[in-house]
Amino acid sequence: MNLNIIEISKTYNNGDSFALYKFSQTLEPGVYGLLGPNGAGKTTLMNILTTNLKETSGRVEWDDKPIKSLGREYRSLIGYMPQQQKLYDDFSGEEFLWYMASLKGLSKTDAKIRIDKMLDIVNLQDKKDERIKNYSGGMKQRLLIAQALLNDPKILIMDEPTAGLDPEERIRIRNFISEISEGKIVIIATHVMQDIEYIADKIILMKKGNIMEAGTPDELIRKVDGNVYEGIVNNKEIEELKMQENVLISNARYSGNERNHVRIISKDKEKILQKMNQVEPDLEDVYLFYEHFG
Repeated sequence: MNLNIIEISKTYNNGDSFALYKFSQTLEPGVYGLLGPNGAGKTTLMNILTTNLKETSGRVEWDDKPIKSLGREYRSLIGYMPQQQKLYDDFSGEEFLWYMASLKGLSKTDAKIRIDKMLDIVNLQDKKDERIKNYSGGMKQRLLIAQALLNDPKILIMDEPTAGLDPEERIRIRNFISEISEGKIVIIATHVMQDIEYIADKIILMKKGNIMEAGTPDELIRKVDGNVYEGIVNNKEIEELKMQENVLISNARYSGNERNHVRIISKDKEKILQKMNQVEPDLEDVYLFYEHFG
């Protein structure tokens, strides 16, 4: 079982600008994190994978068959959670799930079982009869997750799945995604490293429609090893670091006695102050390194 994305490009303005440029990846069962800022091309890619948007060039294959030729058969394999909360405000949460189950072609018996299960999973069972217009942003987000899972999809595509959730809900949803990922291709688009740090089998770093780097979390961390430093510096030294090309201050904790603790990322060791010590990078360092220097 694989989803093969082959040199997908998407252009606008008569080909003058790229939303995606020759994006290629082969996805097998597991959790994949698409990480990048707004405008990186994540949503464009997901809309192409869900057939909501047509690519300019390239192709997508499911088990070596073009998805265009599979049509409805391919779409039945997908569960999609969009970022935008475009819901029917006058529906109750349960009514909305029944409506989505009908669109997905579930029988009444299967729909009842799946809806009850999903309401439990996203912690909305006690709110199922309330109108969606009265839901909080987090509740709407959880309802979108529930509808994406109704058909027990082989391909689960989620755009910012934890947006609007409080810390406890974010953890719950992340753990749940990890639990249900077995036997599925799960694609999570986000610009928040914590959403995928512990559950992604592979992270794909994107910027301006291009893949900057891709690999397991450990592989990505090793690529940035030797470029992260920490130390105690005074105010003047902080200003000097800010002026240096190829030096990024990722964290700074200021104190009143000019003993400021800073963490920096740099491609040029010679521009690092002598009092800075090399430290092991984490995934946030990886993201910042490729975002600023990639």
